[in-house]
Amino acid sequence: MNRCVIVGGADIRDYARVRGYLRDSDVLVFCDSGLKHRPGLRRAPALIVGDFDSHENPLLDVETIVLPCEKDDTDTVYAVKEMVRRGYDDFLLLGVIGGRFDHSLGNVSILLYLDALGRRGRIVDDFGEMEIVSGQTAAVGPEFAFFSTLNLTGCARGITIRHAKYPLLDAEIRCDYQYGISNEVLPGQTATVSVRDGKLLLIKVLSNE
Repeated sequence: MNRCVIVGGADIRDYARVRGYLRDSDVLVFCDSGLKHRPGLRRAPALIVGDFDSHENPLLDVETIVLPCEKDDTDTVYAVKEMVRRGYDDFLLLGVIGGRFDHSLGNVSILLYLDALGRRGRIVDDFGEMEIVSGQTAAVGPEFAFFSTLNLTGCARGITIRHAKYPLLDAEIRCDYQYGISNEVLPGQTATVSVRDGKLLLIKVLSNE
């Protein structure tokens, strides 16, 4: 099945870079104020989801799910759950990290939700990428200036990081001591991150600017 791209309303400054992640086969879901990104992304929605408290309903000839303003799920979370229900197992989230820290952190938790379901999820923002590492090995290429490994779910054990300035072997990171911030890929190498037990949020950062 094609990949599902969920577009939220947080700012996107570098549309050209973000468009580079898109595939012709992607199915795009625009969530409420995420509709403002249609011109920059140059893609049409396959589905629109929202309560339209931050963007007017454009009334396009596109399937649109209108949500109540008072609800448990945000528009973005609802959209992800709906596309999981429709069978999608690969998700790219755009425009979900921004000035509202509560919304940003809630959207990061979507990656945990997808991982728990055995789905793949990745967030791309103006600064880099985020994904969950749990049971598989993740790679960090030399195009990233830094990468961080954060624990959001208790205690992660058996952490191994190779080809990095600060390697780890069978290590442990707890929620209350986040020492895996601002690691660096060794010159000419691709770093790898693996976790035996638990989960880590892997954040890949393009530059320190």
